[in-house]
Amino acid sequence: MQDKENILIIGAGLCGSLLALRLAQRGYQVTMYESRPDLRTTDISAGRSINLALSDRGLRAMKMVGIVDKVLPFCTPMYGRLIHDIQGNTFTSNYSGRDGEYINSISRGGLNGLLLTEAEKHDNVTIHFNKKCTSVDIENTTAKFKCYITKEKHEVCADLIFGADGAGSALRKSYYLEKKFLFSYSQNYLTHGYKELEIPADKIGNHQISKDHLHIWPRGQYMLIALPNLDGSFTVTLFLSYDEGAYNFNNLTTIEKVTEFFKTQFPDALDLIPDIDNEFFNNPTGALGTVKCAPWYYKGKTLLMGDAAHAIVPFYGQGMNASFEDVVVFDEILDQHQGDWETTFKAYQKIRKKDTDAIADLAIDNYYEMRDHVANPIFKEKRKIEMDLEKTFPNDYFSKYSMVTFNETINYATAMKIGRAQDKALLNLIADNELDTDANLKTVLHKVQQQTKEILQEDKVAGLQ
Repeated sequence: MQDKENILIIGAGLCGSLLALRLAQRGYQVTMYESRPDLRTTDISAGRSINLALSDRGLRAMKMVGIVDKVLPFCTPMYGRLIHDIQGNTFTSNYSGRDGEYINSISRGGLNGLLLTEAEKHDNVTIHFNKKCTSVDIENTTAKFKCYITKEKHEVCADLIFGADGAGSALRKSYYLEKKFLFSYSQNYLTHGYKELEIPADKIGNHQISKDHLHIWPRGQYMLIALPNLDGSFTVTLFLSYDEGAYNFNNLTTIEKVTEFFKTQFPDALDLIPDIDNEFFNNPTGALGTVKCAPWYYKGKTLLMGDAAHAIVPFYGQGMNASFEDVVVFDEILDQHQGDWETTFKAYQKIRKKDTDAIADLAIDNYYEMRDHVANPIFKEKRKIEMDLEKTFPNDYFSKYSMVTFNETINYATAMKIGRAQDKALLNLIADNELDTDANLKTVLHKVQQQTKEILQEDKVAGLQ
């Protein structure tokens, strides 16, 4: 492997920009092509995902490239969920019983812009905007692009091509169109879509509701969430069926109907969204889907990374973190196999795919948890026990959420396996009245651990692991 090798990265989003920065730090010649304009000079949010949740796995990636101190000022800490019931009452549900564990609301554009700027500081990085990739010749590592401004078409040759171009990846499309190898691909959508709205700051620029929480309005078949922004506003996201139920995106066609929906289902939120008419009818309705595919690579020539390889729904707050962790894992494997790209790509997929499949499944699980279960009395009791156990035994008990979100040394697949068994154990013990929460917590911990161990053994015997 020679540092002069030319690497082409398709997509200058969060994953592509981080990958470019890391490869540039390693000395490679990197060229990035992005279909959208430069988000540092043009607002391209268009009502979609303007803030995201950054947690420990993502911060680990920022530390790897040495910019965590520049990232933290973009962050607004969220210490737990604040649940809003239909009467406007609220209750909190912390993310962890341990001190100092929280997730961060962060501007997608701000973070992406920072990564682009850091990458461009390297003389061996070149970034082209407004250039859409139309196809990739994976055998000859050549990509075709069309300029949105001049309408001109051109080809780019490289030694290696990375596809970090999101759920609609042109490189992934070329994998199955070229039919050079057996390629498995699935894209599954939820029956629900999403629409983003805004709670603005008050007249003096302060947040109108708690900025220390992720706000959830769970309503069974639909829900509203809100994440704080640094400017005092909140990004509000409505998750709703396209065509099922009394209220759905297909029948919310008038402001009267929309107002009725919010007045009856989210009355306290409606009071905080003054421009709901304009935002509801002008902001797009986005789809929610999961992408799984294999293999991610072709020989030692091309590799899919981030959403291009494993797009997930947003309900665990791990989409960006998982993509960032891709780069961390790839960087570690690159150290082990430097000099052989095919071996590197193969080893990377073998280690990483089981984890990205796991977080995709966990994200679906959390969708139903947030929508249906967070206000359920049994779920609330379970969370209270977990918080008490984490607080009292911070080194011995980790909830599934904590393993996924706050412990980057536990991979997603392991967190899912142990976390699901632990959840089942807790719920069974609660349902059978076998947990006395007023008893010695050490006894509670022992019962949960023993039951979890038994469930894991049963799953292994049943071939579920």
